[in-house]
Amino acid sequence: MGDVEGKKMKILCLHGFRTSGKFLKKQISKWDSSIFAHFDMDFPDGIHPAGGKSDIEGIFPGPYFEWFQFNKGATIAALLLGYQAQGKILKDQPKMKLYVSISGSKFREPSICEVAYKEPIKVKSIHFIGEKDWLKLPSEELATAFENPLIISHPQGHTVPRLDEDAVQKLKNWTEEIFLLFQSKSTTTSEDAELGETKNEQEFKN
Repeated sequence: MGDVEGKKMKILCLHGFRTSGKFLKKQISKWDSSIFAHFDMDFPDGIHPAGGKSDIEGIFPGPYFEWFQFNKGATIAALLLGYQAQGKILKDQPKMKLYVSISGSKFREPSICEVAYKEPIKVKSIHFIGEKDWLKLPSEELATAFENPLIISHPQGHTVPRLDEDAVQKLKNWTEEIFLLFQSKSTTTSEDAELGETKNEQEFKN
């Protein structure tokens, strides 16, 4: 059996508009570190240099980046999930298993929406929605694109929020549930592979 306990799930963390991977990592660092203890988190920079002024200039040092010269990582990630579910992209890649949205929203292009959000996206998702966020309604709309989404409301605006004890516990429960499911599936896969090897050995001996 493989060392399942030593494995970690990977989370690709996509930053917001004209910010950076380092900035998102700094924002997430204010959350309880035990929440993502079982995960490897990757914070890449967008593929385009910022094409204009960043809202975090004077708050966090640059350089700043954009994703495909438009808005947020959360929006892109949801689009990728929807397209993968419809078999349009990433066909040779493992299915993505979780999605965390902070002020995310749907694309507005009808031709994209008809594909990406055609059916409920069956991926475990959690959506942080701020009461003072100018994208509150679009964020709520995005949550409806997912099957059984977990929604955490907070009183702040368009930001990675500070979490109260209740939100921390909900998020910890959510990540632990996903990791245990991943661990269980990895164990089953390892056991199946081991049984297959044993069977082959017996057939060879016979």
